[in-house]
Amino acid sequence: MTLFLTLRERPAQRLDLSPLVPHLLAGKTAAEIEGIALQTTRVRVTVGDAFRLRMGDAQHIRIENACDRLDQIGAGQNGGDIEVIGDTGVQTGRLMTGGRLTIRGNAGHWTASGMRNGVIEITGSAGDRLGGPLAGEVSGMRGGVLIIRGNAGARAGDKLRRGTIIIEGRAGDHAGSRMIAGTLIVRGAAGALPGTLMNRGTIVLGETTSLAPTFADCGVHNLVAMRLMASFLKPFSKGAAALLGRPLRRFAGDMAVSGHGEIFMGNSNP
Repeated sequence: MTLFLTLRERPAQRLDLSPLVPHLLAGKTAAEIEGIALQTTRVRVTVGDAFRLRMGDAQHIRIENACDRLDQIGAGQNGGDIEVIGDTGVQTGRLMTGGRLTIRGNAGHWTASGMRNGVIEITGSAGDRLGGPLAGEVSGMRGGVLIIRGNAGARAGDKLRRGTIIIEGRAGDHAGSRMIAGTLIVRGAAGALPGTLMNRGTIVLGETTSLAPTFADCGVHNLVAMRLMASFLKPFSKGAAALLGRPLRRFAGDMAVSGHGEIFMGNSNP
């Protein structure tokens, strides 16, 4: 049976929901869960103050009536599953190491920042720096699978180190900036200068866009590796799998860094 948390009303201040993950709630009574303090800015708020609780198995959590003032939902999650009905604030799924997190709405900035493993699915859109690092961190997302059914803001996949990001809609400017490794797929249009200063890794764009002059056109390819990747992606996004299953034009770069990265475009024209 699922553990339900229903937001009573839109809170007057931002709430930190990082304590509400399966491994931290396991074995707790209803009174103990309701007494958990949510780090706030002005007035102390507990779970019981902000949510109506219906007890169930903590390995299956459902947060209802969510809004963009709920930050760090699923942060540090290492197993189980969390389903959120509504929007979320910043750093959703930050440092996640396992399990599944589903957001049936939109997510804020820095979604999946530092994620290491597991699956995050956003049925709506996401803000800027999807999977990206916080200030001072040397890398962003480091593993797992992240699916955005809608659009993403600027610098999606910034400093991506490992893992796979699928954006089924559009991406903002500088998608895949400073990538270290990993895979970023954008089925729709991407903004200006994708792959800026990428070192390694793979970006796949469903629509043609202008690249920096530091990317070299390598011609059209139908690579076995891409078809294998398509098989991996199919359970998460049939559209992304179909994109990788056809010939793509490859660009090597960013030559301003090491030139070991690559951008593939679904349209054969540069």
